Amino acid sequence: MRYRGHIAMISEHANPLSLLGSEDAGGQNVYVYELSLGLARLGYRVDVFTRRDDPRPPETVRLGPGVRVVHVPAGPPEFIRKDDLWEHMPAFMEGCHAYMAGQRRGYSLIHSNFWMSGWVACELKLRLGLPVVHIFHALGAIKRLEQGRADTSPRDRLRVERRILREADRILAQCPAEVEDLERYYGGDLSNVCVVPSGVNIRRFRVVSQSRARARLGLGPEEQVIGYIGRMVPRKGVDTLIRAFARLVAERPAAPLRLMIVGGECRNPEEDTSAELARLRGLAESLGVASRTWFVGKRQPDELAGYYGAADIMVSVPWYEPFGLTPLEAQACGRAFVGSAVGGITFTVVDGVTGLLVPPRDDAALAEKLALLLDNADLRQRLGRAARRRVQREFTWAKVAEHTAGVYEELLAGLIPVPAPAVRVVST
Repeated sequence: MRYRGHIAMISEHANPLSLLGSEDAGGQNVYVYELSLGLARLGYRVDVFTRRDDPRPPETVRLGPGVRVVHVPAGPPEFIRKDDLWEHMPAFMEGCHAYMAGQRRGYSLIHSNFWMSGWVACELKLRLGLPVVHIFHALGAIKRLEQGRADTSPRDRLRVERRILREADRILAQCPAEVEDLERYYGGDLSNVCVVPSGVNIRRFRVVSQSRARARLGLGPEEQVIGYIGRMVPRKGVDTLIRAFARLVAERPAAPLRLMIVGGECRNPEEDTSAELARLRGLAESLGVASRTWFVGKRQPDELAGYYGAADIMVSVPWYEPFGLTPLEAQACGRAFVGSAVGGITFTVVDGVTGLLVPPRDDAALAEKLALLLDNADLRQRLGRAARRRVQREFTWAKVAEHTAGVYEELLAGLIPVPAPAVRVVST
């Protein structure tokens, strides 16, 4: 295989070796893991630089052929919430620089993830003269808009994001809605922006037998199972789902309804002391649906197809979602899906074709769509089949790696980006 270059993948808080589903481990971890391995299969060598949050692993750990994770000391070697990491970024940048400068085989470019890594990349660009490709994963302006006073982002975030927009050679937006947000809240020259959607592992997330999946999980064949898989944070809208489920139970008290919620900080939910899980448990109790609500706990990626497969309907109704990988996972598993009409979900779900969309924070609208699907098995099957086909066609990690490599090749060849506002969509 032809060697195509050496990539410094900067991901300050999202270590691809980390367990998924905890407070600060989610879609970015998956993105870095899958994209790095995909780039390596195309001939790149990838080093993922991430902050050391555990004293035990060695400095470098092999993630897969052609990919290694470099643990950079910056602050105490323990978990720190990502919104509290900003003060440690100068030390993280110095550590990345020292390691990169000491490599005999130089780096071709830097690919940074999230705004803090973007700052590190801009500083490294000044020192090393390397081009920078950046992906935000989430925008501070949207978080501030949606969370208001609950937003715990450092006050420097928007200023740094504007710097990244100016100084990065390419910005990868995950969907057209992200480009619109950049135009609306950041402005300026967007000629360095192109759209490269994220993907899903279609070998891991696949159609499985519902009857066998339910038997393994102890669910009855007659149960009507509505599922959620994802992080337990307020913006994910799990409370909206619980309220909608309570509406269904009130309307159909004799129906064998079950709500399955997968995620959290611990595998055993009884050991999970997080405030959000306690809030959601209390809500289910107050609405009289605790006995029908199964808080499963954290599960690893290789286990999730069975949980998707056991459900009749999968739901993800966040207040906002920059892209969202769980809707793609649910669709890859051939499940009927209901999502909120926000951000990337409006791009990955074709309303009425591969799933159904509802307004965020609207439990009445969600309950209505869930009732429609529960009463129409043919519609559930039709949506699930169409969703799986579209994911296979447009959202595999192999395609993401190919499109990203195309951006790298264009950049390294010194080609001029397409002028704004003709933002390029790199997709099939």
